[in-house]
Amino acid sequence: MTKKERAALITAALKKEYPQAACSLNAGSAFELLVATRLSAQCTDARVNLVTPRLFEKYRTLDDYCSAEVTDIEQIIHSCGFYHGKARDIIEMAKGVRDCFGGRVPDTVEELVTLKGVGRKTANLIVGDVYNKPAVVADTHLIRLANRMGLVNTKDPKKVEFELKKLLSPEESNDFCHRCVLHGRAVCTARKPDCAVCTISEYCKKNIG
Repeated sequence: MTKKERAALITAALKKEYPQAACSLNAGSAFELLVATRLSAQCTDARVNLVTPRLFEKYRTLDDYCSAEVTDIEQIIHSCGFYHGKARDIIEMAKGVRDCFGGRVPDTVEELVTLKGVGRKTANLIVGDVYNKPAVVADTHLIRLANRMGLVNTKDPKKVEFELKKLLSPEESNDFCHRCVLHGRAVCTARKPDCAVCTISEYCKKNIG
């Protein structure tokens, strides 16, 4: 069985186990999702979702963010950690969308990564979730699972992204990533994977030799 064939079986099994594949960050617009994703760096999605309602209530438009005081955003997002850098990035990100892209969050990874604080993981999330284009969001869960399953043999996020793009069906790739996050939290955890109840254990590297 080829890696591509195995990837298809894993995709189908995860789809059955987690039919509702969705981003766990709450956001009402493309820019809000950008903000939430920036806040999620080294912070849990649950914590971000507690913080963003107040932020999104106060800052409703791109111009609101562009004219915001860094200290005010810092105060709101303080509990997300690394708030100094995150607050500065959010404001600069807003200015970049306004000044370079006419106020519209761009729809390609190449354009998105030119924005302050936006890496390939965030860019792929926007491309996939907002614009419904094929995307691979190489977060810690996906990297861990893809290596354990033997689909990749690298911890480098960009290499994982590009290798999985070769293996996954384009129309399933974005949801596959969300399902890996769900599976990584519930079953295939970093500390102790629960292989006995794992829906994809028969396709795992350790079981196929």
